[in-house]
Amino acid sequence: MRSRPDTEDYLSIFLNDTPLLDVRAPVEFDRGSFPNAVNAPLMNDEERHQVGICYKEDGQDAAIELGHQLVSGTVKEARIEAWRRFVADHPDGYLFCFRGGLRSRLTQQWIQQAGLDYPLIKGGYKALRRFLIDQLEERIAQSEFLIVSGRTGTGKTRVLNQLPNPVDLEGLANHRGSSFGREVTPQPTQIDFENRLAVAMLKAHHRVGGPVYLEDESRLVGRCALPQSLRERMAAAPLLVLEQPIEERVRIIREDYVVKMASDYSRRDGEEAGWSNFEDYLLSALDRIRKRLGGERHQRLRQSMQEALENQHATGDVSGHDYWIASLLEHYYDPMYDYQLAQKAGRILVRGGPETIRGFAE
Repeated sequence: MRSRPDTEDYLSIFLNDTPLLDVRAPVEFDRGSFPNAVNAPLMNDEERHQVGICYKEDGQDAAIELGHQLVSGTVKEARIEAWRRFVADHPDGYLFCFRGGLRSRLTQQWIQQAGLDYPLIKGGYKALRRFLIDQLEERIAQSEFLIVSGRTGTGKTRVLNQLPNPVDLEGLANHRGSSFGREVTPQPTQIDFENRLAVAMLKAHHRVGGPVYLEDESRLVGRCALPQSLRERMAAAPLLVLEQPIEERVRIIREDYVVKMASDYSRRDGEEAGWSNFEDYLLSALDRIRKRLGGERHQRLRQSMQEALENQHATGDVSGHDYWIASLLEHYYDPMYDYQLAQKAGRILVRGGPETIRGFAE
């Protein structure tokens, strides 16, 4: 008898960050899975493709037989070994395939033959995904939202994460939401982003409760799109406007987009390639807003940025970046933000520095 039964308690799975063994093919996993899922497939992409063709042409029995031929011998042993390692590392987890059918049952059976019992998710990926879609819409409809707004560089994300019940949209999207916002690691797929958001909203409701704090975002955070229903709720929610002096904003931008990003690229790519990729990141981000800056201003800022980069590379001094940062803030980002904020004046609950925003939330 299995020590733990198969489950359809999807809420508990997500609230407890339960480890999940996704036995779907890599192409399915890459399209979208769940925050705590690891891919250890029963069939690789090519094997799945061949079995799919066989199923269409010759039916289920022939497809199953072909699957057993393709995944046999040392291939089968290697797959079982990968599952054994996962089970040993995550004895409290569950496995799933697309619908909780043949692939997860077979995986479960092979694991059992290797001397281990491991439960599966009833309904598989499809049921988990449907649960999250429905729960996300429910939470969006029923939650009270408060929006942390403020000019670029005020440190909104830092303050947001110090509030009682934050959901960090930029963290979930792995992007800081501007031309300069990309991180050294890739963004999640849209499906992965929606799944992460749903899990975060579930935790905000069931684990913490009370108003949910979000950062003021546009429709897209990088390439991840916010659900339309969430955009509509955010567009009507009260605002907490974070204010900081220009000197502090320049310091925050320099720290986040120069010091941290240079370090992240160096850590990922090594010193030489990392520096080259960091330079490209900054310059190409500026180039993306060239039309909106105008040719002359863009050229002046690009020259300043290049000189700052050369000095940083030669001496380690990052203060040379302050000119282009301050100029971008004062002449590009601030006028846009001030115009947008003027349209939202009736929604402002409080405005002030980090202490003021934290004090209001508490």
